[in-house]
Amino acid sequence: MSRVLVSTSSTSLPGIAWRRLAGQAAYFAWPWLLPVGLIVAWWLSARFELVASQVLPGPDAVLDTALDMLDSGLLLEHVWVSLQRVLLGFALGGVIGLTLGVSMGLSERASDYLYPLIRIVAYVPLLGWLPLLMIFLGIGETLKAVLVAQAALLPVALNTCNAIRGVPKGLIEVGQLYGFSRRQLLWRVIAPAAFPSVWSSVRYALTKSWLALVVVELLASSEGLGFLMVDSRQLYQLDVMLVAVAAIGVIGFLLDLGLALIEKRILRWRRPAFS
Repeated sequence: MSRVLVSTSSTSLPGIAWRRLAGQAAYFAWPWLLPVGLIVAWWLSARFELVASQVLPGPDAVLDTALDMLDSGLLLEHVWVSLQRVLLGFALGGVIGLTLGVSMGLSERASDYLYPLIRIVAYVPLLGWLPLLMIFLGIGETLKAVLVAQAALLPVALNTCNAIRGVPKGLIEVGQLYGFSRRQLLWRVIAPAAFPSVWSSVRYALTKSWLALVVVELLASSEGLGFLMVDSRQLYQLDVMLVAVAAIGVIGFLLDLGLALIEKRILRWRRPAFS
């Protein structure tokens, strides 16, 4: 009887392995079904000259255009300009936002003075500041850096303040029982507890900075991916426009992915309660 059970279980192992492998493949394939389906529908529409083919070039034509722009260096030139702008503005706004957020989180007086003002500024959309800043700053690089910095500053400042204020009082009391000084409480208790929320706000701020830059380049720029998109639309070069749109999406995804990988490495000590 035992021999029969052993042989039956051993023969079922390959089936279990294949089912597990198929389940993993399906898990990774599901998110790609919709984009792949849209691309296939787009290609079929262009291939059989349906309605969309009268407006948009096919994906193969867009791919050929992208390869030509990469080969000539035109696409990389605009990508590099946009990356320089977003990284500069994001770094400036992130540093100022962290400084303001920590100040408001640790000081009631700083919070009373700064928090309402920052909230009011946050309710004004980016395009609402653009005409005013253009009067004082023109349409040069300073304008772009300021608007990108503002897009990063607001979420970082507000979320850093809320993250610090949201640290459980029990953790602070434990630190005080151990005789920690104010500086030790900040670096060994408050900072580790607030860091995950702060880093999430940094990732969100980078996304907002990238979107803000594209909007500014659409309206007030002579180079960059946003300018490339609007310029190609005006010239009715729809293949170039779609390449610019794809580049904006891919670069935004890669920027967020980079911060996610950094977060995973920094917070490798943190494990979920249930896995």
